[in-house]
Amino acid sequence: MANNKKSKKKIIIFSIIGVLVIVLTLLVILGSKKEPVYTVQTEKVARRTITQTVTATGKIYPEVQVIITPEVSGEIILLPMKEGTKVKRGDLLLKIKPDIYLAMRDQAASGLASTKASLLRAEAEYKRSQELSSKGLISTSELEQAKMSYEVARAQFDQADAQLKQSNESLSKTSIFSPMDGTISDLKVEQGERVLGTSQFQGTTVMTVADLSRMEARVDVGENDIILISIGDTARIEVDAVQNKKLNGIVYEIGNSAKTKGLGTQEEVTNFEVKIRIIDKDVILRPGMSMTATVETETKKNVLTVPIQSVTTRAMEKDKDKAQTPDESDEMASSDTRIKQKTEKVKEIVFLVDNNAVKTIEVKRGISDDSYTEITAGLEENKEVVSGSYKAINRELEDAAKIKVDNKKPKSKKTE
Repeated sequence: MANNKKSKKKIIIFSIIGVLVIVLTLLVILGSKKEPVYTVQTEKVARRTITQTVTATGKIYPEVQVIITPEVSGEIILLPMKEGTKVKRGDLLLKIKPDIYLAMRDQAASGLASTKASLLRAEAEYKRSQELSSKGLISTSELEQAKMSYEVARAQFDQADAQLKQSNESLSKTSIFSPMDGTISDLKVEQGERVLGTSQFQGTTVMTVADLSRMEARVDVGENDIILISIGDTARIEVDAVQNKKLNGIVYEIGNSAKTKGLGTQEEVTNFEVKIRIIDKDVILRPGMSMTATVETETKKNVLTVPIQSVTTRAMEKDKDKAQTPDESDEMASSDTRIKQKTEKVKEIVFLVDNNAVKTIEVKRGISDDSYTEITAGLEENKEVVSGSYKAINRELEDAAKIKVDNKKPKSKKTE
């Protein structure tokens, strides 16, 4: 009897366990079939003014500046200007020791005087020979000899005259004068230093004269954005050294040739230089200051817009009838990536709110600003679209997915 009672207890226990297992299994199966509900934020399609911009970084430069380099070599014996000094056109900037050039000038002048005397003698002899020849008193060969002597003397005189002019030119270049009104923005030498210079090649850079009243911003713009920028576009410039103020500027020059960095490497970057004339004159700017320019490339008023994050992409099948069949070869099965590219295409979509679900709508975009993008086709005003979260829009949501809208803004904690 005791054994029978134990057997019955075991049967009851195992039966209860079996029932629990079956119930749990059913719960898991039914729970897995339950469609997930995603919490999202929404916003209505509305009309706004959209301003498309291109942002780039660069430096501040004078619009006009001249780098001063000497054309003669020697010691600087006079340097009346300091960095930051304002100068007028024609002001003396520096003087190079002229002794050697004075000696060359004097030597050239002496040579010219000697050749001039020789020329006068040769000219007188040639005229006398012409008179004698006309009377038949000398031969033709003697006349030709007198003529040749005169022409040689004339050539020697011209050469000596050219040497004197060159010596005077070199002497004049020992004094360097300002070519423009401006400011000494960069001084690289001191009085007593020696500088090198020739008339054919650039010599030692001694200073830079710049017009600091006309400043510009130079920025490098990527090849994908440069096609958006045009001459005359308005720019807002933020200079790192000038806090809480945006300067106004106008694009006046766009580079035609690319500036490539890291050529042949994975870090290769192709940019084009854009020059922006700064209109504001009430701020003191210095060459080399870092800045960021936001160029306003296009503005559209009263256009349909949605939050920029509302637009995402999905792969749409081109032709479902051309899907793979079970009897395809192993080689075709292994090339799944290529098949996908052929049977699918990418479309831009938004998720339209439809009761407690979403509906995918293909759209066409226009220009964008930092927050909103223009919709040129696919949507109507006042329709409600999903605007968040990023994870829901780009990964989780699909057509007909269930949603829960939560547009409550998080309450900010009040400081006591």
